[in-house]
Amino acid sequence: MESILPRVQKPARYVGGEWGSISKKPEEVDLRFAFCFPDVYEVGMSHLGSRILYGLLNDQKGIWCERVCAPWVDMEAEMRNANIPLYGLESGDALSEFDIIGFTLQYELSFTNILNMLELGGVPVLAEERRNLKNLVVAGGPCAYNPEPLCDFIDLFMIGDGEEIMLDLTDLYRQAVREGWSKGDFLVRAAQIPGMYVPSQYLVSYHEDGTIDCVTPQNGAPALVQKRIVKDLDTMYYPESFVVPSTDIVFDRAMVELFRGCPRGCRFCQAGHTYRPLRTKSPETLRRQAENVLKNSGYEEISLSSLSTSDYNELSELTECMLDYCEPRHISLSLPSLRADSFNVELMERVQKVRKSGLTFAPEAGSKRLRDVINKNLEEEDLLNACAIAFKGGWSNVKLYFMMGLPTETNDDLDGILDICRKVAFCWRENTQNRARGVRITASASCFVPKPQTPFQWDAQDTLETLREKQEYLRSIMKTKNVTFNWHDAKTSVLEGVIARGDRRQGKAIYLAWQRGCKFDGWDQLFDFDKWMQAFADCGLDPAFYASRQRPMDEVFPWDHIGCGTRKAHLMQEWEKSREAAPTLDCMQKCAGCGANALLEGGKCHV
Repeated sequence: MESILPRVQKPARYVGGEWGSISKKPEEVDLRFAFCFPDVYEVGMSHLGSRILYGLLNDQKGIWCERVCAPWVDMEAEMRNANIPLYGLESGDALSEFDIIGFTLQYELSFTNILNMLELGGVPVLAEERRNLKNLVVAGGPCAYNPEPLCDFIDLFMIGDGEEIMLDLTDLYRQAVREGWSKGDFLVRAAQIPGMYVPSQYLVSYHEDGTIDCVTPQNGAPALVQKRIVKDLDTMYYPESFVVPSTDIVFDRAMVELFRGCPRGCRFCQAGHTYRPLRTKSPETLRRQAENVLKNSGYEEISLSSLSTSDYNELSELTECMLDYCEPRHISLSLPSLRADSFNVELMERVQKVRKSGLTFAPEAGSKRLRDVINKNLEEEDLLNACAIAFKGGWSNVKLYFMMGLPTETNDDLDGILDICRKVAFCWRENTQNRARGVRITASASCFVPKPQTPFQWDAQDTLETLREKQEYLRSIMKTKNVTFNWHDAKTSVLEGVIARGDRRQGKAIYLAWQRGCKFDGWDQLFDFDKWMQAFADCGLDPAFYASRQRPMDEVFPWDHIGCGTRKAHLMQEWEKSREAAPTLDCMQKCAGCGANALLEGGKCHV
């Protein structure tokens, strides 16, 4: 390692020993858990969920959890040349030495990294080849709401909040080891635990046209695996300190989580539907957790994290108290995920007291009609008012996020993106106190990907050709001064769409693509679209069947036996309303009857 590290980029990714990392003696624990993030260190170390579960597991007597991230290609080549297996950062022990190997599934284009990490760590890639209880491979996270494409590789999936289900898994595993169960016995019993999906306990049959006929549970496994949730975030485990990286990471700051869920109900948003119901932390809990993390980590910035930060009811009180603590210590307070319709002068002044950063708003669509289709519930006037407030306050850098390829989209909707950018530029000229400074408006347009467990799960994704035509059209019209236009690679979005709504037959294509060298598929410099398309073709699968096919409303989906709390009937109703461009009020104003509150005690709405 000493000879290798000088030859690779960012060697601090691979050495461990950071402040706050936890080391234990292997002989003093009876379960070793490898928490794997299938991307590079600086991405994995920015993920709040991984930090929480790392602390939770290490807080248990007899369990040692270590971190494992995917090595970049230069480090992987050096490791293979030197016969060094992928290892845990805390001990340096090979992945094959761990009892449970857990992956967090944040992004479909990281799936080949899972296979690569297993193989590099000396662990058989296919679940059927891991016949013993040791090296049990588990997974959870957003992509677990359609786990089927990974069923060939993962032994069991945890559906829902990891804090709620993780210790059930480790308790059952330790019991299995003590009592000498076989892997098969363990998996049968694991399938009985609410929130655990064991794919080997389900048989899938198909119609001649390739659609699913039915999914049949075996050995008493439940017909529906409903997610588990933390019901009270105030009493939920939260670490008092974080591992402090020894190198720059994507989000290098402390974080506290305001709430889980989102009241808005945007129809394109998977997180907005799968994280329901809305559960909040009290200001007292948040202040205590924030102070503990800051004291124990030395961070100089803290972020109040959520899907929609400005929807926290007591945000004003919380930020005031937080700033009383942060300002004297020169700690900056970050409020991401602010909505334009909740932005105000008071909030702006608080945010900029320590450090003024750029502002980001997400109109998502260029026209009111299309915003109503996707249930964004954002008026153009709200956006311009927010920009006016910011420009008067001295801001001169605004980012605007849009999507192209949304259901029912036309060129008029794309023209609306240009129109909004022009109006924001004019708003700056009308409200800035310093025209000589100039303004920078960055408009980014990603390609829409229909996701499982959302109202748009029935919709066809635009084909690659259509997405490229729309990108070219936007490039041709986005000529406004002071506006920079960025777009997302359409090929990666198409592959994401193929896998996102895939079934377990895709496992062969994922395996073949990995064998042919596909990895880090979310990174433009390594992504090879042609290899992926050839892998699907060689496995007799048509990517268009998964991505660009409009589905009938009565089709059985590969993920229908995985429950996210939101009823399929509600998603269907929201799809129908989208065709009428009829918005739904957010659930702070009126309960939409999605069904997620049934997961709480008594099933009552939070309001």
